Amino acid sequence: MANKMTPKERVMAALEMKKLDRPPVICATQSVTVDVMDAAKIYWPEAHTDAQKMCDLSCAIPQVLGFESVRLPYCLTVEAEIMGCTVDLGKQDRTPMLKKHAFEADSPISLPKDVIVGRAKTVVEAVKLCKKKVGDEYPIVVGTTGPVTIAGHLVGTENLLLWMITEPEAVKKFVDVSAKLERAYIKALCEAGADVIVMSDPSSSTDMLSGELFDEYSKPSIKEAFADKGKAKTVLHICGDTTILLDHMIATGADGLSIEEKVSPEKAVELVNGRAALVGNVGVVRPLLQGTPAECQAAAERCAKAGFNLVAPGCGLAARVPLANIQALVKGVKG
Repeated sequence: MANKMTPKERVMAALEMKKLDRPPVICATQSVTVDVMDAAKIYWPEAHTDAQKMCDLSCAIPQVLGFESVRLPYCLTVEAEIMGCTVDLGKQDRTPMLKKHAFEADSPISLPKDVIVGRAKTVVEAVKLCKKKVGDEYPIVVGTTGPVTIAGHLVGTENLLLWMITEPEAVKKFVDVSAKLERAYIKALCEAGADVIVMSDPSSSTDMLSGELFDEYSKPSIKEAFADKGKAKTVLHICGDTTILLDHMIATGADGLSIEEKVSPEKAVELVNGRAALVGNVGVVRPLLQGTPAECQAAAERCAKAGFNLVAPGCGLAARVPLANIQALVKGVKG
């Protein structure tokens, strides 16, 4: 029966840690490459602000790359823009980047009356279009940004980290508002039809925070952000070596943990021990961007053999990742 599953059924079952004949192969993080753009004849930066183009570009991912998911949008700056930060939308092979923060430590801050504006509205509308177009066959996977990372976008990440020592009340102010913003945004995404919400929170990595600071700032804000997710599954993605952070990530209540190749696949499976679905962790620089197809296939096979519930790139794809390398990753799982 398992081989008759739709990709959506397989992905959702894997996130529930059900026993399957093989794990699904997806990309939980940024999934569009130049090859996908060329096939769809839809390009960045136009797709960042046009719901129909975003839908059609994202729906091309399974056909071109072979992943068993439709994933949108393509950056971590949507929420910061809602709060007034300046964003450069990038170009064909570069994702949007934050250009200017909007707040200082003593700045007053509150949520806008309507947070589903600008590109957030575009993403919500694109989710609805994707759901109508392919939602019975493929899971609609939507990327969002963790509250600590959003707070860093609002005031500057270096400032935020310094203030954790010198002005913790200011940090809490910005993280709390960011969590409320993310909760409202995620609710709208799920009501639009998102099947899986992937929250990327790079500023909560061990390069930035200790486990204790993660528990103080990240864990409660992530829980708050996921509070209105409804029936959607949740995946928490954190960059870097998260070996010592896995228990803390599990404590957020996320259904799945998306991790990079800096964590040994075998060690990750041992440490998580079935307490959450594991997603990953084929390296996006090496082997995907700079390696060979054989190396990519071997890395995917290793993740599957180790016991990952979903095999995926360990982080967002660079737009110039060779198509042959992604196809080899997929082959390593699907055969």
